[in-house]
Amino acid sequence: MQRKDIAVFQKKIWVFYKKEGRHNLPWRKTKDSYKILISEVMLQQTQVGRVLEEYPQFLKVFPNIEALADASFADILKTWQGMGYNRRALALHRLAKEIVEKYGGKVPHTRAELETLPGIGPYTAGAILAFAFNKPEIFIETNIRRVFIHHFFPRPALSKIPKGGARGYQPGGSTSKLVRDREILSLVEQTLDTKNPREWYWALIDYGAQLPKIEKINPNKRSKHYTKQSSFKGSLRELRGKIIRTLSKQPATFLALKSVSDNDPRTKEALDALIKDKLIKYEKRKYQIA
Repeated sequence: MQRKDIAVFQKKIWVFYKKEGRHNLPWRKTKDSYKILISEVMLQQTQVGRVLEEYPQFLKVFPNIEALADASFADILKTWQGMGYNRRALALHRLAKEIVEKYGGKVPHTRAELETLPGIGPYTAGAILAFAFNKPEIFIETNIRRVFIHHFFPRPALSKIPKGGARGYQPGGSTSKLVRDREILSLVEQTLDTKNPREWYWALIDYGAQLPKIEKINPNKRSKHYTKQSSFKGSLRELRGKIIRTLSKQPATFLALKSVSDNDPRTKEALDALIKDKLIKYEKRKYQIA
């Protein structure tokens, strides 16, 4: 990229962020690496509005990494209710124990160390390093991906992308090719504000979050990695959530759980999956939190 093109792009993002950025998000008002780690794990696959509701309560119950490591998984799961994807709560518990035992309660400062922790992938590791330690790491997430596709990759002129996105889509030419993350990561690196990566990534994420309001077609549908999220209503995830909420109160038999699940024929399948994920266990003819 030309230096002038980078400057124009950066100015556009900074101007938007100054006027319309989400400056009051609580995890942006702290440099506490533990609190930032919690927010990043919560924000995985969960809307900001829901995290805003649950984040303060979670930190009230578990104010530091030691408190989280010492807690029982059952107590963590009770506090986690409402967030969904309960495997994240299990990963957080394991992560907290490992940080306390291996790093003396200090969140690691390197990507290699962070990515060895349960539930921490490339994006979350990069985000923690940028937001907690202001390190110029290179990473991508859905909003950042949306920004770069919108600005640097043209929308197909003749080919119509189906609702399902990349799956089954045959590119019709250079203007309709699907964009790979490695192409975007190169642009992320070239345009990164290395002096202030923390706020730069906040600005990118906020700009990307507002694009669906002004774009008729989600730019991320032009991504090679785009997948449409399945409906939660009536899904196995919803059934698993019902079971976890019930068991968070007390152990229950299979018949009791099937009744709570409105006699859903997938109840046994959900229970087996929860046991496999080590979220629950079966003892003395009853299911209970692991």
